[in-house]
Amino acid sequence: MENETQTPLERAIESAGGLTSLARKLKLSGHAVVYQWTRSRVPAEHCPDIEALTGVRCEDLRPDVNWGALRTVPAPQEG
Repeated sequence: MENETQTPLERAIESAGGLTSLARKLKLSGHAVVYQWTRSRVPAEHCPDIEALTGVRCEDLRPDVNWGALRTVPAPQEG
């Protein structure tokens, strides 16, 4: 059962199987890197990989970033 008071990062950590597991899956130097994010914020460049691994959306991890620009597929240009 999901805890409604969990942050998006905490949900991602749980889904990945813990701090160490998430760090390994992201090919980071260690779990301390992910732990530091719990005290500050997830770097935006890691959000797409976290979403792919855990299903926790980038928009939830970093609502301050305009993820719509990355999700929008440009229309083919005729020329």
